[in-house]
This record gives sequence, C-alpha cells and structure tokens, in this order.
Amino acid sequence: MNNLTSVSILALAAAGAIWFTTREEPKEDAAVYETLQQCLADINMVRSDCEKNFAAAQQQHAAVAPKFASQKECETEFGAARCEKAPQTTSTGSSMFMPLMMGYMMGSMIGGRGYGNAQPLYRTRSNPGTFRTADNRNAGTSTGRTRVAKSSMARPTAKASTRSRGGFGSSGRRFGSAAT
Repeated sequence: MNNLTSVSILALAAAGAIWFTTREEPKEDAAVYETLQQCLADINMVRSDCEKNFAAAQQQHAAVAPKFASQKECETEFGAARCEKAPQTTSTGSSMFMPLMMGYMMGSMIGGRGYGNAQPLYRTRSNPGTFRTADNRNAGTSTGRTRVAKSSMARPTAKASTRSRGGFGSSGRRFGSAAT
C-alpha cells in the first residue's frame, strides 16, 4: 500500500469515528417532574397520568435504585442527606443504602393518549442539576414536557445487591433483570 492510500484510510476512519461520537441519539417525548405536586400543577397534564405514574415510579424505586453497602458510600455518590436505607438487606443481613428518588419520568404513549412507562430519577452530587435514571442514563435538566434520548426511556434494571464504588452506574447494569 502506498502512503496516499494509508493516509486516505486513516482519514476516513477518523471521520467515521467523529461522526459516530457526535451523532445525536434520537429523542422521544417525555414528562419529567420532581414531585407529584409539580405534575399536578402542569395545566398540560392529566391528573390520573400524574398520580398513576408517580405511584409506579415510587414502586420501582426500591427495586431499581443503585444499592450501596454503607450510607457513606451512597452519600459520596449522591450527596449528604440524599440517601436512605433500602428495604433489602445483603445476604449476611446487613443494611443496604440507596439514593433518594429526586423525581420521576414518564414517556408519551403512542397516539398521544397520555403518559406511561414511568421510572424514578436521581441526581448525583457531582452533577446535581441533571436527572439520571437508575441505570445512569441522562434524562436532562428540564421539568415538564420535554424530549429525552431514546435510551433514557429504557426500562431500568433491578439491583438486588450492592455495587462497588467507581461511578454511578459503572457496575449497575450487571445486576438482575428488568424491573416490573
């Protein structure tokens, strides 16, 4: 191969890598709220959607939230006074800790008939202005009707055991199956 061909191949590979990393993921309609009251105050929302989806997110919270062996480990990731004791215990009977639910997200139903597919949201200490899903997917900074990356709408996985430190979600995906 001559030098011109080698340079051309490298240039094409670099261009492809840049395109792939800068390509924006498709977005989906969603609604994000910090509290049930915030959703109920939104004139664009239906009360039953707010209540049903808030309850669903709360119900999922204990199953899908990241779990930590100590409150200190949890607070290192999520901030002081932003963690609670998980209802689950370790195999040795020790307590586990999880972040507080800082909001909830629901996706727009097909055909515009309300909202569903709710899930709890969290905020990390290092990025307190951004909502994160239980699988550490970015759900944005806005509340109310918004658009989020399609991957953020994926059903979070259940986390039944504590995870090692090293960044929110770094090992969360290896725990359990999809939450109900």
